[in-house]
Amino acid sequence: MKIKTHRDMEVYNIAFKAAMKIFILSKNFPKEETYSLTDQIRRSSRSVCSNIAEAFRKRRYEKSFVAKLNDSEGEAV
Repeated sequence: MKIKTHRDMEVYNIAFKAAMKIFILSKNFPKEETYSLTDQIRRSSRSVCSNIAEAFRKRRYEKSFVAKLNDSEGEAV
């Protein structure tokens, strides 16, 4: 199967599913954490997908590609 967009990549789909799961799980966090911990966790999980998509768009430029993948990995940890 030829990869035409970032959505065809297995790693993107795994990250997207994880982000959706994190969003659902974080709904059960205490209300006092809504604007701190919950928000940070949700933004971080979405950032993984965003960085993978951006890396895919910059795949022609090896250094930019690697930098975006490193950013994605950093958000995932």
